[in-house]
Amino acid sequence: MVASAEVRVARCGGSRINFIEPIITLDSRFLLCASGDAVHVYSTSTEERVHVLQGHVDLVTGLRLNSSNHLQVYSCSLDGTVKLWDFTDGILIKTYIVGHKIFSLYVSKFHEGTVFIILPMESSANTGQCKAFQLVALHLPKTTGPEVEARDILSVLRDVSPIPKATSFGRGGEFVASASGLQLSVYFFRKQKTYRFSLKANDKKGARNRFTCVASHPNDDCIATGHEDGKIRLWRNFSQKKEYTYSTEHWHHSAVNALHFTPEGTELLSGGVESVLVLWRYGAGSKKDFVPRLGSAIEHISVSPDGSLYCTSHKDNMIPCSIFGETIRTDLLIDPRTKALVCNGKPGHLQFFSLRHDKQLYNLDIVQQEYIHEAGLHQCEVTKAAIDAQGSWLATVEERQENPEELDIILKLWAYDESTQSFHLNTSISMAHEGQISAMCFSGDAEATMLVTTGRDGHFKAWLLADHPDAQGEGASWSCDYVGSYHRREPTRCCFSADGSLLAVGFGEVVTVWSPSTWELLVTFSQPPGDIRDLCFGRLSCSKYLLGTTTKNLLCCWNLLTCSLEWSSTVDVILLQPDPLSENMAAFSRASGSTDLFVFKPSEPRPLFSQKAVCSGTVRRAVFAPREEVLEGCDESTQWLSCSRLYFLTEHMELMTFSTKSEEDQIIASSKQLVIDDSVAVTPFYLLLGKHRKSQRETQDSVSSHTAARIQLPQGSPAIRELLHTPAHVLPSASFLCNMFVNSLLISKCREEEMGSEEEEEAEEQESEGEMEASVSAQGPAVQGFQTEPTPQLSKAQERELRKLQKADFSWLSSLLDS
Repeated sequence: MVASAEVRVARCGGSRINFIEPIITLDSRFLLCASGDAVHVYSTSTEERVHVLQGHVDLVTGLRLNSSNHLQVYSCSLDGTVKLWDFTDGILIKTYIVGHKIFSLYVSKFHEGTVFIILPMESSANTGQCKAFQLVALHLPKTTGPEVEARDILSVLRDVSPIPKATSFGRGGEFVASASGLQLSVYFFRKQKTYRFSLKANDKKGARNRFTCVASHPNDDCIATGHEDGKIRLWRNFSQKKEYTYSTEHWHHSAVNALHFTPEGTELLSGGVESVLVLWRYGAGSKKDFVPRLGSAIEHISVSPDGSLYCTSHKDNMIPCSIFGETIRTDLLIDPRTKALVCNGKPGHLQFFSLRHDKQLYNLDIVQQEYIHEAGLHQCEVTKAAIDAQGSWLATVEERQENPEELDIILKLWAYDESTQSFHLNTSISMAHEGQISAMCFSGDAEATMLVTTGRDGHFKAWLLADHPDAQGEGASWSCDYVGSYHRREPTRCCFSADGSLLAVGFGEVVTVWSPSTWELLVTFSQPPGDIRDLCFGRLSCSKYLLGTTTKNLLCCWNLLTCSLEWSSTVDVILLQPDPLSENMAAFSRASGSTDLFVFKPSEPRPLFSQKAVCSGTVRRAVFAPREEVLEGCDESTQWLSCSRLYFLTEHMELMTFSTKSEEDQIIASSKQLVIDDSVAVTPFYLLLGKHRKSQRETQDSVSSHTAARIQLPQGSPAIRELLHTPAHVLPSASFLCNMFVNSLLISKCREEEMGSEEEEEAEEQESEGEMEASVSAQGPAVQGFQTEPTPQLSKAQERELRKLQKADFSWLSSLLDS
């Protein structure tokens, strides 16, 4: 079966958010950070994600606020485009097509209508290997349309570093400083002159002088540079090449990763592998303050424009909460209680990550030791984790190995505490195996909780929870119940059947099936060549099948009732994942430079769904997460996604999933319910007044059209439409809108008064006509044969003029006559 167009691969989390420096908006309300090919907008007060700015098709490499409009942001990407966004509404305003890979982006308030970007030099771009880069000024055309080509490029500096933090603009944009290797280049825009300063690779004291980052003072002629040896140099008088000076500050014991001046320039912030934010007082010598224990090595530092907020991004992908770290050594697990994704988080921790809200719930400290950030230091790492089906027990394995001969292994069992809504350590077992623990799993039997571990020492062990009172005579703990082996082979994988009645353990090329109740070896399967890479039992109606993959590109399915091979297929399956709520199996296979997906049932080798190249590179981990509600309206190709959703983690630490067209249609339908006018962006203010106007119109329909003394908003007023349909930050000045608004109301009032006066006149006419008719009828019938002169008829306009004369006040005339 070919891939269905109904199923699409979508990114739902992960990605590196520490690749470039995040930015804080002018009002300090939002934090913007790049994540893969998207930009995430977070609220600084609630930490919730507000918007996801999606439009780039490659890695986002730069973010800068628009200097002329603080509610807009520029982004650049390796896809060769610069995009302008309205981040408050999550709207893409314009795309500038450059046509070259863009590695960084800068803006300057002194250069309106121009952004500065780093591009590969023409020589390296033509060869396809980007080794030399240049800083160029890109003029942004002021043309209409959502997309425009931007080809007006002027070179500023050559041979610069593509790293964004290696270039900085000073004094609002009067000069730009860029460091590359051992050279610092400074370009002055008014002079149009470049000065270059070089350092030696190593001085007499063995210092490593290579530049790592650059920051420019916002008001003074001062440039701060960080170096590999942990020193910070403050450069002055660099406008004269022969008279330049620099002073040195030193606190960091390793490379300085980040530098940033505060907006007023009173402090210089620095960070490195020590996970300490250092605040140097500018102009006060070596006086400094510290913000310690930030959790991981600092990669970037950001400061809000008002100086009230500091933001640090860290090596383990934290700002400051973790999304996904550099490496995931545990499997992806689903917590049955919170439906959260469980995997490695901070060093020595497990993180519980909400898939629904794309945010971390909390970190669980497994190692319970202070993490020391020092290069070359061996520390405890969490390598394995497993959760039982009820979510009551969590098993973890932590390792620490200083050399190949010495390996410290600790197996820990954690019990869930209802009162604290978290896991607490119950049992700690040192050296549970003589070698590394290669796999572990919980039994699905709810009556007898059992954990099985396999080790490189050639044994698998079964651990049972039993009542073993401690010194105080309280509590239950875990202990070893059985130790098994098979012909001195090394076990690599293990898994339980859905009901916990069978245990399968892979020993090299042999699969053994055991009875956990009696620990009797029931059957063995051997399907050479290749060692067993993965094992899993079928579910529900396919529970009689056992599936295994080998290192020699073979997928096998055994029938446990006939104890024979049911079928096999030649495919390089790197990951086999069962769906706990259905019979479906997901198999990820390796292809040339990418990974393919096959979804099938063990009862037949024909795939239900297949898709080529679901991601570039290799899929590291995968898991099925149960849905809160069964997805309705699925056809045959999407039925496998109705009960559970498949998530997988790529080698680039991006969490991906599969979405169906029906899901996307539901999202679009729900969003359309909020849209009043398709031609404008919907805001809460607009929605509120829109409902008010709707109820007002309904009220007007029910009331008589002659109701007076009511001021109503004009339905077709251009002032009202402009006020409500236009985002607030792009409206004209308030005085201009106020005049339009008041004039529209005055015109409306005048019209109402005019209509009201006409209605009164008509009523008076009717009354006068009625009085006339009554007077004529009172006189009796006319005498026959008597001819009367016809009464002259007046027009309605003349009658109105006469009535106005009757109402006029002529008292002033009488006073004049009396005098």
